[in-house]
Amino acid sequence: MDSDEGLDAGGLPAGLPSRGAYLLAFGSVVIAGVFGGIIGYGLVDVGCTGNCSTAKVIGTLAGAGTGAIGVGIVAVLVLRAMAEWKRRPRG
Repeated sequence: MDSDEGLDAGGLPAGLPSRGAYLLAFGSVVIAGVFGGIIGYGLVDVGCTGNCSTAKVIGTLAGAGTGAIGVGIVAVLVLRAMAEWKRRPRG
């Protein structure tokens, strides 16, 4: 098997998604993290009375992390599917 098999002229594998797809996936993860943080902050703000500054920070970070991880998993799966669709059949 030749080591250059399946590479395009730039030395990258031929089935990779475009740079725009990667940037869109990255932007989606960032936006999901921001919205998740807002939701986490809001949930703690509504449910807590008194001095809740630490709880609000924890809620914000937990919401941001959960949102970013969830959308990140979906983004990776979508990018892998795009790479598989672009892959040329062997033969």
